[in-house]
Amino acid sequence: MPCTCHERGGRVQQEPVSEPVCFDFSALRARGLLGVTVNSKSERVSELFLQDVRKQMGRYRRHIDRCLSLLTEKEIWWRPNAASNSAGNLVLHLCGNVRQWIISGLGGAPDLRVREREFSQRGPIPRRVLVARLRATVSEASRVLRRLPPQSLTREHTIQGFRVTGLVAVAHVYEHFSHHAGQIIYVTKLKRDKKLGFTRLPKIRKAK
Repeated sequence: MPCTCHERGGRVQQEPVSEPVCFDFSALRARGLLGVTVNSKSERVSELFLQDVRKQMGRYRRHIDRCLSLLTEKEIWWRPNAASNSAGNLVLHLCGNVRQWIISGLGGAPDLRVREREFSQRGPIPRRVLVARLRATVSEASRVLRRLPPQSLTREHTIQGFRVTGLVAVAHVYEHFSHHAGQIIYVTKLKRDKKLGFTRLPKIRKAK
């Protein structure tokens, strides 16, 4: 199940694997968000949502690639303490989550995930292998989302033991991916002690 994670005292920490899931599906069900229907007017909204998910996951993946290129092979597997995960672990975790929820849960591929291994791995899996695995996973998930019909977003799916709509499944993966990408960026800044330049604000023209 998805992990619960936080930062404390300047250190990146992840709760133990056995902690409850952070995505509150019961609350969504109570508010009637797990069984919505799609009409012709909302199909465009679904299309725009999935398009943005593909775009942003690709952007976060490129940020992670950049971070891994700045870290040494040893630093990729560095843990600040026993309760925290390394950047390498987080990459494995993202691959497992995206594959289980999107590629398998919505795309129909076999679910072969062993979640505990994502956190127990101590490396060193080479940087090039991690980068290639994450790229392949995000690319495959993007293909699934590109051909996903709007009806699949309102249909309920059983994923990781949860009964959720496709919309909730995609939203979960979206926020989960950005969350851990941020942690990897934070670790990289700690190790390199410099800005990474990922935030680019549009230039605002001054009124004449």
